[in-house]
Amino acid sequence: MGKYKVFMMSTASFYNIFLGSGVVYAQDGAERTVVETPPATQETEESPRGLEEIVVTATRREERLQDIPVTVTAITNKTLNAAGIVDARSLTQVIPGFTGNRTASVIQPVIRGIGSGGVSVGDEPNVATYIDGVYQPDAFSNSLELVEVERVEVLRGPQGTVFGRNATGGLINVITPDPSFVTEGRISARVGRLRNDANEYDLRAYVTTGLTDNIAVDFAGMYRQTEQYIPEISTGRKFGGIKVFDLRSKILLEASDTARFILTANYTRQRSNVNATQPLDDNTAARGFEGVILPDGPWETSLSLTPRIDYERFSASLRTRFEFEHFDIETTTAFMHNTGRQDADADSTNIDLGQILFPLEVQAESQEIRALSTGDGPFQWIVGFYAFHLDASMGPIELINSPPPGPGSPAPGTPIVRFTLSPETETLSFAGFTEGTLRVTDRLFLTLGGRYTTEKKEFQQAVNGNPLPYGRVDERFNKATYRTALRYELTDSANIYGSFGTGYKSGVYNVVSTSSTPVNPEVIEAAEIGFKADPLPWLRTNLSLFHYWYSDLQVQARSEDGNSYVLQNAADAKIYGGEIEATILPTDEFTIRAAVTYNHGEYVEFPAAQDFIPLPVGGNLVTSNDAAGKSLIRAPEFTANLGLDWATMVQDGEFGATVNFFFSDRVYYDFLNRFSQDPYALVNGEISWTMPNDRVRFTLWGTNLSNAKVAQQIRQGVFATDILYEKPRTIGIGAELSF
Repeated sequence: MGKYKVFMMSTASFYNIFLGSGVVYAQDGAERTVVETPPATQETEESPRGLEEIVVTATRREERLQDIPVTVTAITNKTLNAAGIVDARSLTQVIPGFTGNRTASVIQPVIRGIGSGGVSVGDEPNVATYIDGVYQPDAFSNSLELVEVERVEVLRGPQGTVFGRNATGGLINVITPDPSFVTEGRISARVGRLRNDANEYDLRAYVTTGLTDNIAVDFAGMYRQTEQYIPEISTGRKFGGIKVFDLRSKILLEASDTARFILTANYTRQRSNVNATQPLDDNTAARGFEGVILPDGPWETSLSLTPRIDYERFSASLRTRFEFEHFDIETTTAFMHNTGRQDADADSTNIDLGQILFPLEVQAESQEIRALSTGDGPFQWIVGFYAFHLDASMGPIELINSPPPGPGSPAPGTPIVRFTLSPETETLSFAGFTEGTLRVTDRLFLTLGGRYTTEKKEFQQAVNGNPLPYGRVDERFNKATYRTALRYELTDSANIYGSFGTGYKSGVYNVVSTSSTPVNPEVIEAAEIGFKADPLPWLRTNLSLFHYWYSDLQVQARSEDGNSYVLQNAADAKIYGGEIEATILPTDEFTIRAAVTYNHGEYVEFPAAQDFIPLPVGGNLVTSNDAAGKSLIRAPEFTANLGLDWATMVQDGEFGATVNFFFSDRVYYDFLNRFSQDPYALVNGEISWTMPNDRVRFTLWGTNLSNAKVAQQIRQGVFATDILYEKPRTIGIGAELSF
């Protein structure tokens, strides 16, 4: 196996096994090299109490987490499992400053108050998501089941250079294991129990092996099911169920000591009716109609249709790496094809006032080429090119509405207004980027980077099957973004840094409307200072303070006719705050992870914000008002995370316990701050027993142990303000076999 230089570090020689990585890093002085993995049965010397070194790829190269001038939280697979984190949206509970939101099937992550509200294809989130270096552009199918991952890295702040595309607020970087030449694997099963006699099942398997001396393969599979647990009180049915099937396989070819190829294929299918909403505070236009049935509490519903969120996703990628004397060349070629279907009840009652039905299809291709320096020289650099193409369509979107609510409104369902939209949109984008870090002195490092993007977007719309007169329109957007950072090593285990950078998301067409004019691009300028230190062998503390200037925010909300959406630019916003993270090892058996985030985000200028004013008869009056001074949506001011991990040896086996606590301040879901989620706390936990052979592990686990009533989404429209809750308390058992 060839040697790969990873990062500079001036500490004494030691061996450190990174759990789950499959390799041992031998470190001596300034260079660390990969050596052979010890056999599973080989005993290794027990290391003294100390913090685990974490290597991340947050800057597109492997670097020590504590040495990069970026705020990053890296969560390992072990922590994710113990915390009950099964998808990217649930990272809210373990990542400071992160909120995993959704609107129906659209996943809308928010980092430090930056997040997209778009609900149409082609409107990519402004928090970018990557899996093994591959950009994931489709918010409708990015539930991202975390199937056999090494770690998840979440970068805060705009990443406008080496990642660039739509990383205005930051990015989620999911790293899965590459195939190993050593045969190993695991099989796990979890069974849980929800309220209303509903069960939850989670089955996972992973295996990897070498086929020849230079070819290895792996396979990861997952099946997850939640039975129907939300009573539909008007008919006696139940909703809320979900079935997810996910398969992934990689083939690794080490053609030589200097050439490496990894081919990945992934297939995911979801069938669900999790979007079983209910009126918030009985606010629905159907409230006064005869025969209406309204829920009495959370986790109940009463609908006029069977809700639906279904999708299928297929993706494939080829990653290569070629090593030369002074630099490496890496390439990533990717393809994705998604189809989906969503059915939603616009008034969230058994009265048929409004329904929204639409299929969608998204296809994307991308190509990235990067050259990056190697060796121990004072200047480390990366330069690259990125090409991206997306073709997306929705529809026909079928909007079935009765007349808007109001005095003298006719009986429900008479007459019915059927209105269809059939939008198509296409994006073609090219970008070049570079970034370099110069070691000015032994302790002072200067980073400069830039990216230039040129992008063309096209759009066409048909109403009730008839193409609109403007035909196919297009707009081109060009933008340069940059980043600079200065880092100073106070000691070998402490450094301070400051950075300033920009982020950018190009203009976008509102495909759930008839407008032929795109909204303006949104731009962010971000300043940050940070301090990272391991002052003691058992203590790690990271602190960051940030200030963002955010312009032309792209925001979306339902229109006053109930048949479409308004996509507009909020003029300006300001965001500032701070985060502190700490990892403490009081004993060899006990680990504490804690974080507190303060995030103040408000609209500075937003003169024509969509406003939803509850009506006495139910439903909302939709109008425009000035939202200046109001808090940003989906951006709580205070959040806190606390994780406690304890493990001890008992009769040659290991007994362990994990508790994860998350607190969130009030979360607003509309621009004028009329509708919100009260402050809440979530508690997840796990008790485990690992057999003496280290191959069999049993768990007793629970999620939402306090049975908190937490909004997964709150939507406003002319017919209703509705809410969908996160799952109630779930308790279960699990078992895992490793080999």
